[in-house]
Amino acid sequence: MSDEEPEPGDEPSVAGADPFAASDAVVVAADPESVFAFLDDPANHAAITPGLTDVRDVEPLANGGKRLSYTYRMAGIGIDGEIVQTVHEPPERHAFELRGRLTGTIDLRLDPVDGGTKLTYAATYDLPENALTRVGAPVIRRFNERQLRAALENVAAEFGAGE
Repeated sequence: MSDEEPEPGDEPSVAGADPFAASDAVVVAADPESVFAFLDDPANHAAITPGLTDVRDVEPLANGGKRLSYTYRMAGIGIDGEIVQTVHEPPERHAFELRGRLTGTIDLRLDPVDGGTKLTYAATYDLPENALTRVGAPVIRRFNERQLRAALENVAAEFGAGE
């Protein structure tokens, strides 16, 4: 694992034209504090994220976040990497940097709304050059959007009905 600590104020961004970027939102039938606490447990990410098969070596960080190792399965191939939480702002935001063969950012924002919490999930991935990237940006974009939407729906299902 890397010894690098995230810099204060590191802010992931998602470029709208990036074929490896996706963003979506769902209303979760729970208050932001409950949703934040659920998302603050790395084991829950393995439960809600399609393809995330293993979360291990979880270490606390000075910013309140965590660093961990993971395995993600894509097209039958296991990809190992590290996630470092760059922003931990209860109950409003989690942001992560992905390191290893799959790099990128994940930004989870929680806003109170009538009926619960609007959870917005924005991610940008930088895939290694291989057969997956050669299939083309539109295919990769649709895959990322489906995976992200499934994760959001899984969070909403943990708390009951969502939109």
